[in-house]
Amino acid sequence: MARLHLFDLDGTLLRGTSAPVEISRQLGLELETAALDREVSAGLIGPPEYAQRVHALWAELTEVHVAAAFESAPWMTRIREVWAEIRGQGDYCAVISLSPSFFVERLTGWGAHAAYGSRFPAVPFTEPVDPAGVLSAEAKVRIADLLCAEFGVTRAQCVAYGDSGSDKALFGAVPVSVAVNADHHLAGLATHTYMGMDLWEAYELVRSGR
Repeated sequence: MARLHLFDLDGTLLRGTSAPVEISRQLGLELETAALDREVSAGLIGPPEYAQRVHALWAELTEVHVAAAFESAPWMTRIREVWAEIRGQGDYCAVISLSPSFFVERLTGWGAHAAYGSRFPAVPFTEPVDPAGVLSAEAKVRIADLLCAEFGVTRAQCVAYGDSGSDKALFGAVPVSVAVNADHHLAGLATHTYMGMDLWEAYELVRSGR
């Protein structure tokens, strides 16, 4: 039976950073955004407030900045190879992230069947961000269920990859999970743990478990 592999972005596919920090780096605002990352990680602000504050920082953001951020970001190695292998096995792979959809959706070009992020207006911004479109940890489970229905699998056939508190709900909802360079929020929750720079090595922990 086919499996669905669900990947987090920030801190998982991206090593030690987040998409908003990499986007802000192009504007010289990475320190401000890293501070927001720490606030949301500590629970001092929620995802909607975070989204509104980074949106305000990105008043000068263009598609050129977004493309440069994507190309220069510190990605895990062999992401495309892992997704090609998953596709070749007849399985599915998707990315679910709280980061902006305009960045996350670029990963379909690397082989992801689907990529979901928080909904932001088109770049350059002429509209505010709608808090209703901002994802949460619980929304990851809801989207996973939608993907299960789309691909004809169940939660029992899902594997989750993540690194932080935003992945706790999904790790609790699926039977197999891989903590990738994870923080304390996932301690004791994951089926497998991986520390390193190569996504293929993390994938190998579950590769044969069909």
